[in-house]
Amino acid sequence: QVQLVESGGGLAQAGGSLRLSCAASGSNFRINAMGWYRQAPGKQRELVAIIFSRGSTNYADSVKGRFTISRNKAKNTVYLQMNSLKPEDTAVYYCNANGAALGPFRDYWGQGTQVTVSS
Repeated sequence: QVQLVESGGGLAQAGGSLRLSCAASGSNFRINAMGWYRQAPGKQRELVAIIFSRGSTNYADSVKGRFTISRNKAKNTVYLQMNSLKPEDTAVYYCNANGAALGPFRDYWGQGTQVTVSS
């Protein structure tokens, strides 16, 4: 059974930094990509950043130059370093992994972690 366990998040002041971590566990879990999404109150969930198996990355325009996604492939762990935080970054952040365990590739989700940025 695949599980994504998130850590990090919390409260930060505008201009500050936070770091999120997400570890994927599960036997024979092959990962195509891992990423972070966020959902603010009253808004749809949106992609923040994603890193693919070969190392390429994509970012939402709103976070380019401020957030950095990285990974430790050996530990099936992905990180999101968030710098120069803004109040509009406030949201629940969800870890996502597109991968396959015993069946076809599919999306897996973490439980979400709250990030609150005060002005």
